[in-house]
Amino acid sequence: MENVTILDHPLIQHKISLLRDKNTGTNEFRSLIEEIAMLMGYEALRDLPLKEVQVETPIETCMTPMVAGKKLAVVPILRAGLGMVNGILSLAPSAKVGHIGLYRDETTHEPHEYYCKLPDPIDQRTIVVTDPMLATGGSAVAAIDFIKQHGGKTIKFMCIIAAPEGLKRLKEAHPDIQIYIGHLDRELNEDAYICPGLGDAGDRIFGTK
Repeated sequence: MENVTILDHPLIQHKISLLRDKNTGTNEFRSLIEEIAMLMGYEALRDLPLKEVQVETPIETCMTPMVAGKKLAVVPILRAGLGMVNGILSLAPSAKVGHIGLYRDETTHEPHEYYCKLPDPIDQRTIVVTDPMLATGGSAVAAIDFIKQHGGKTIKFMCIIAAPEGLKRLKEAHPDIQIYIGHLDRELNEDAYICPGLGDAGDRIFGTK
């Protein structure tokens, strides 16, 4: 799975286990989502381009690397994807943030767009799309379709938990993107929930039912 990275770092796995616990409350759940996104972002951004710049140290002037180009755009899939944004911004505070709003048809489970606002120019940026859960893959595929339609080229998708069905669908629809996963779970159930999963990430982040 050359374009798929499963981030098996012990700290990420430990925090995902805390997320799964049904007794983990909203405040702690929200903090854990941010912390995991930051740890995952550290790995996902290891290939950001660098350029040499001149800096004057207390000792002498030297050439030293800094991140090059137009930097990052973080694009959460609303609403649960919002929970991961601050974790990535803590690593790259100058990143721009876009938003894609999708809702899932209760019968077909297929996504429909209701909002899309991306930083301009999007084609010159590395774009990190966030959604804690990759279940059927429908929302991720649709979101990346929209980003490509707007000119996005360098795209990374980051999720905390994925189902094999969703991962397969996303890889087949968008073989050119990089996918970062915290944990690959067993399967989807008949209601399209990830098993064992962690329930509804949006409800748990925002304290709604």
